[in-house]
Amino acid sequence: MVIGVRVPRRLKRELEELGINYSEEVRKFLENLVRKKKADRIMRELEDLERSIGRIRGNLSAELIREDRG
Repeated sequence: MVIGVRVPRRLKRELEELGINYSEEVRKFLENLVRKKKADRIMRELEDLERSIGRIRGNLSAELIREDRG
């Protein structure tokens, strides 16, 4: 898929003069943005879940291990 972005000619010229592969940089930026937004959404969902179930008392993992061994 192709996404077009308008930039001033001066900026495009400067990017080219500096040898910056702007299409690669834009691709990396968008990939990082998507990764960050997904992480933010997951964190919000976890916070909502935590609020809905409340705090877990004690050391639940130790209790579950003891239960499995018993």
